[in-house]
Amino acid sequence: MVAPRKYPDELRERATRMALDARKDPETRNNAVRRIADQLGVHPEALRTWVKRAETDQGLREGTTSQDAARIAELEREVKELRRANAILKSAASFFAAELDRPLR
Repeated sequence: MVAPRKYPDELRERATRMALDARKDPETRNNAVRRIADQLGVHPEALRTWVKRAETDQGLREGTTSQDAARIAELEREVKELRRANAILKSAASFFAAELDRPLR
């Protein structure tokens, strides 16, 4: 079960957009994240994380984008399910092979 989000999506998007804009301007770049976080009542580390994710998604920073991370998680779940199904099929095959090897009376 996913925990509820502390900040609404609209606030997250607005704060991220403000921080990205402030970081583009050399005069307001210093402590932009902390200043905007204080103005909007958001924890500075939360805003810093949102900004890093936005920069990664836009290609401004190295790393895995949100879409890629979601796709990787989906594929990992699928692999786990397929491995489980494969293990079940292997045990069923060995069970039936043992039944065929028994002599009839």
